[in-house]
Amino acid sequence: MPGIPFDVRVDETEGVARLRMSGDVNRTAHEQLEEAYAVTGNGPVVLDFSDVDYINSTGIAVIVGVLAKARAAGRAVRAFGLTDHYRQIFQITRIADFMTIYDDETSAVSAG
Repeated sequence: MPGIPFDVRVDETEGVARLRMSGDVNRTAHEQLEEAYAVTGNGPVVLDFSDVDYINSTGIAVIVGVLAKARAAGRAVRAFGLTDHYRQIFQITRIADFMTIYDDETSAVSAG
C-alpha cells in the first residue's frame, strides 16, 4: 500500500527556520528534507510534524541526519506537532536528547 507522499516547505521569520513537513517521513523524504535544511539560515530550526502521518525507521534516520547537521553547525533544533506515539518513540530512541519537543508552534518558535 503506497503511503502519503512527503513534502516540506521552508518558512523563515526573525531568524527561526520552520520546516513544515507533510505526508510520510521515509526514505523518499531524505533529499527534500536535506535540501530544505540547506536553504535555512544559521538560527534555530523548528521541525513541524503537524501534518506528518507516518515515520518509519528510515525516516527516523533522515531526521537524525538533519539533527547531526544542525548540531555540527551549533544550531538548536525544536519540534512540535508530534503525536504521543512518535513523541514516545523519539524519547525511547533518545532523539529527543538532541532536540526540544514542544506542544505547539508558538512555544517552539518563541523558545529562547
